[in-house]
Amino acid sequence: METGSSGFSAMASPVFTGENYQAWAVKMTAFLEGHDLWEVVDDDYEVAPLPDNPTLNQIKYHKERITRKAKAKSCMYTVVSPTIFTRIMRCDSAKAIWDFLKDEYEGDEKIRGMKVLNLLREFERQQMKDSKSVKEYSDRLVAIAKKIRVLGTDLKDERLVQKILVSLPEKFEATITSLENTIDLADIKLAELLNALQAQEHRRLMRREEFVKGALQARVKSNDGGKWKKWIQSRENAGDSKFVAKEGNYGGSSKWKMNKKPCQYCGGTNHQFFRCWRKPDARCRRCHELGHMEAICKKTKLPTSRKSPGSSE
Repeated sequence: METGSSGFSAMASPVFTGENYQAWAVKMTAFLEGHDLWEVVDDDYEVAPLPDNPTLNQIKYHKERITRKAKAKSCMYTVVSPTIFTRIMRCDSAKAIWDFLKDEYEGDEKIRGMKVLNLLREFERQQMKDSKSVKEYSDRLVAIAKKIRVLGTDLKDERLVQKILVSLPEKFEATITSLENTIDLADIKLAELLNALQAQEHRRLMRREEFVKGALQARVKSNDGGKWKKWIQSRENAGDSKFVAKEGNYGGSSKWKMNKKPCQYCGGTNHQFFRCWRKPDARCRRCHELGHMEAICKKTKLPTSRKSPGSSE
């Protein structure tokens, strides 16, 4: 009894909220059996009064049986929601509480049959989408199968295997074909099928990640190369523009240099025609004489001043 009492406080009990009674009843039965209290709920034995001049063993046994009944009733109070507790608080024993919940929430055979039928329809409508994983789809099917089994209908794993095989997307066709060639699908286990499908799904995911990674690296490399080419081109253009500007400053304007024409007097292209020294009216701005320009003038400096007419020496 000491082991049961210590475990009673250590293990959490399943709480019933008014939904899915069948699953809760299975869990609660196992919980009570593990704590040596199921006999009280199932049988609701009577505690005989002590005889005259009882022995110590009789007193201890009598106290233990009374304590077990009190523990079972207290346990039933704590495993229901507050709303349900208000409906069972007047029950005298743990068995009375158990029978009340069973009559209230389990329903008769007709109701259970309708629930099973609805669950079977939901099971048959299930189809795996491309966006879902094998684990998500199988977990959903297993959850429906568990609800059906709790209601008393046996849905075997072979039926789950058949359902998965006929409802998979086309991308798993290679795996199914491989399984057909190696083993008989009628003998394949549910865990074996799920492991094979998840292995293919994992390989497909790895290939996709490698492809995406390679595409991103190629794109980054392409972008870097484009930026480098643009930078080089901008530098070259900048150098060309500076060179053109310098040439334009040397020979006149950059616009004339870009559209330069041969000089009409000498045919040269390194000066503008109005600066040509072969021009008939070419006059040097240094010595003011005709026939040459200041660039080839032999006089080193301009006269300092001019004397006005009539001025003395």
